[in-house]
Amino acid sequence: MIKIKTKEDIQILREGGRRHAEILEKLKSMVRPGMSSKALNEEAHRMITEKGDTPAFLNYQPSGATRPFPASICISVNDEVVHGIPNEKEKILKEGDIVSLDLGLIHKGLITDAAITLPVGEISNELKTLLEVTEKALMAGIKAAKGGKTVGDIGVAIERLAVAHNYGIVEELSGHGVGYDVHEDPFVPNYGEAGKGEVLKPGMVLALEPMFNLGNREIFLDKDGYTYRTKDGKPSAHFEHTILITKGDAEILTKV
Repeated sequence: MIKIKTKEDIQILREGGRRHAEILEKLKSMVRPGMSSKALNEEAHRMITEKGDTPAFLNYQPSGATRPFPASICISVNDEVVHGIPNEKEKILKEGDIVSLDLGLIHKGLITDAAITLPVGEISNELKTLLEVTEKALMAGIKAAKGGKTVGDIGVAIERLAVAHNYGIVEELSGHGVGYDVHEDPFVPNYGEAGKGEVLKPGMVLALEPMFNLGNREIFLDKDGYTYRTKDGKPSAHFEHTILITKGDAEILTKV
């Protein structure tokens, strides 16, 4: 069931979204060669909790998972698509890597979700283009997310950019509703057909999150039970914002 947020809910989500964006910006400034995923996780936890908020992912157990997620942020490097665990097998970032920081935050009981993929030092032009195009796809999806349009309209807008650059579009994972829970209806695939799917209504809150692979679309779940990786071992990029559907342009809640 799709849940429409109240005016009071939306105000709380705006507050939480601003805090969320500020934390991601601070974490972004820490990314450099030699930085450890464990240190980034610890800093994310500190910044979230110091103002009374809660990490949405810590101890969250999605359907099908055999155990709760053990960290406050997902950190995925290179061929790790999403949901990388930062604090069990420590990752040390290296020059030329790309790293996704995916953060969920609970502010006054309501959840926002956002992610960025960053270069570690100097990266190849091929990887720079992957990051640029994936972020552009997110913004294209947001532009398409107007009241009265459909989930399919969002998917088409995102898909076009992947197809134009011959990137693999991750199909098993998608955007989703968010706010009262980490994952709510509707699910928002990064591909689709214009005019198809759920109709977007003012008051809906969605997390859009294109995931593009430099190689093909195939992925697999790592033995840790959370980390999705590309089957061909090629890098993947992931960008995400929480947005509010209105009668006109969507409002980005997790933007600085």
